[in-house]
Amino acid sequence: MSRHLTINLKNLVANRNISLRELARLSDIEPSIINKLANNKHERIYLRHIERIADALEVDCIEEILIIENKDDWRDDE
Repeated sequence: MSRHLTINLKNLVANRNISLRELARLSDIEPSIINKLANNKHERIYLRHIERIADALEVDCIEEILIIENKDDWRDDE
């Protein structure tokens, strides 16, 4: 069974009533990078970006941001 890493940004910003653009501003990360991460279209993930996102969203547990799913359960259109 293979696994897929999902970044849970859309749910996190929705729960905090902010936009992805606002998250980009708060985290000082380019909006295009935030968009790729939120849409799981990333080719690589930089730990510094995850740290900045966690700081901006006041997240203490990385499991709120990163989720490992079975690839069989994952759909590319999400």
